[in-house]
Amino acid sequence: MSNAFFQIPYPINEPVMNYPPGDPVREEIQEAIQARRNEVKDIPMVIDGKPVKTGNLQEIYPPHDLKHKIAEFHKGDRKHVEMAIDAALKAKPEWEAMAWEDRAAIFLRAAELLTGPYRAEMNAATMLGQSKNVYQAEIDGVCELADFWRFNTYYMTEIYEKQPDNTPGVWNRMEYRALEGFVFAITPFNFTAISGNLPSAPAMLGNVVVWKPAQTQIYSAQLLMHIYQEAGLPDGVINLIFTDGPEAGDVIFDHPDFAGLHFTGSTKVFQNLWSIIGKNISKYKSYPRIVGETGGKDFVMVHPTSDSLQVATALTRGAFEYQGQKCSAASRAYIPKSLWPSVKDHLIDQLKTVKMGPVEDFGNFVNAVIDHSAYNKITGYIADAKKSKDAELIYGGEYSDQDGYFIQPTVLLAKKADYVTMREEIFGPVLTIYVYEDDKFEETLDLVDQTSPYALTGSIFSNDRYATNLAVERLKHAAGNFYINDKPTGSVVGQQPFGGARASGTNDKAGSVLNLYRWISARSIKETFDPPTDYRYPFLGE
Repeated sequence: MSNAFFQIPYPINEPVMNYPPGDPVREEIQEAIQARRNEVKDIPMVIDGKPVKTGNLQEIYPPHDLKHKIAEFHKGDRKHVEMAIDAALKAKPEWEAMAWEDRAAIFLRAAELLTGPYRAEMNAATMLGQSKNVYQAEIDGVCELADFWRFNTYYMTEIYEKQPDNTPGVWNRMEYRALEGFVFAITPFNFTAISGNLPSAPAMLGNVVVWKPAQTQIYSAQLLMHIYQEAGLPDGVINLIFTDGPEAGDVIFDHPDFAGLHFTGSTKVFQNLWSIIGKNISKYKSYPRIVGETGGKDFVMVHPTSDSLQVATALTRGAFEYQGQKCSAASRAYIPKSLWPSVKDHLIDQLKTVKMGPVEDFGNFVNAVIDHSAYNKITGYIADAKKSKDAELIYGGEYSDQDGYFIQPTVLLAKKADYVTMREEIFGPVLTIYVYEDDKFEETLDLVDQTSPYALTGSIFSNDRYATNLAVERLKHAAGNFYINDKPTGSVVGQQPFGGARASGTNDKAGSVLNLYRWISARSIKETFDPPTDYRYPFLGE
């Protein structure tokens, strides 16, 4: 056994490649996409390190190309959930006892594999399976995920280094144990990085995990699991299952060894899971840790001193990158009346140049939304707005699901500050703008704060520092990630730890040490070198 104190390599954010025409790395990705389009992958679950096939095959098609099958996955049932729990608990003693530097080495190696030999593969998988353009796939499935693995291992050592003070004759120590039981990770479709982080963050601290990805992200989740295994992750530490949510929940939330939930998804689902856990609280060996990042209705607040072109550019990127399917996407904007004509002109001019289509054409800025359910929900809001007297269609509003789930970037003008698309999360390429009187800036800040139940991200555009500071203060609880003169998207691990409160989640800040603290259970140890032999204290003397 080693007796040295080791230092983790200091983490540096993975550089984002831009893939311009003629770049050889761009050609690598195009070749990887074509190779994947030429085969139909067979995707099993992975339980106790072994592929598990059920024969209950579910087909996977790119959201932008509904006639081209790229994979089939083996759907599981409750017995596979039970198998995954058993495998995790069997792996737990040895994994928890493994030296922290060996656990760290696995995820540091995974980061090198991801950014090296698997870079083009992961980009291709994320592009095809989740309909992301190459740049969105790069910043998500490669750079952010590698950052999670590198920064989290570094933060882990910061936790372990924190030790209590000592007094003469006493040695005080603090050890940071894994939770007693297993963690359930439920991951969303929209970020491969989140799908990789939610099971790995608890695992690197010695926990074992049952991982259920969104069905619409299984195509890249399978590659993630492959990278974990190639990096040396022991069998059973992370178990990948493809089951229906309620079926998995029935087994997991009834198990006495359930120790934690790491979740990203809808607010409604998260609230329901919390309710189930609460009802079952007496069944568990310990109080489960519940960590969730949920919905958002993210805002851009604009002061009259702002630059209208900068505002329009932030709205184009913030609202329509990845078809608005980001928890942080700019969904509502408040524009002063004096700036609205120029912001409108710049915004429409930009949107007229935006191309929409399959990810295989790198010239497409906008691709397809994730599935039929999302398509119906988003287009329903657009159809209602077209008929409403309280809204005006400014741009877009067209859609088709003939070849893929394509929805044109859509801009609505709300005539009432509480119009439905100013309040409710749409999770699609729909931006709603409310125009306010220039002298109503402070009143409009109250509208921003009170209109929506969410508090994930938001931004203020202003060239008046007094106004900027007022917005920062008045919107203190309206966003967990707040941006000044920038779009409300694009947080970077180690720079802007991500998370919000209110209906947006528990604000445990993925990509920071705050999140990791939720996956440990501390134990204080006091050792006295020369214990007393007389019970009497000095105050008892005559």
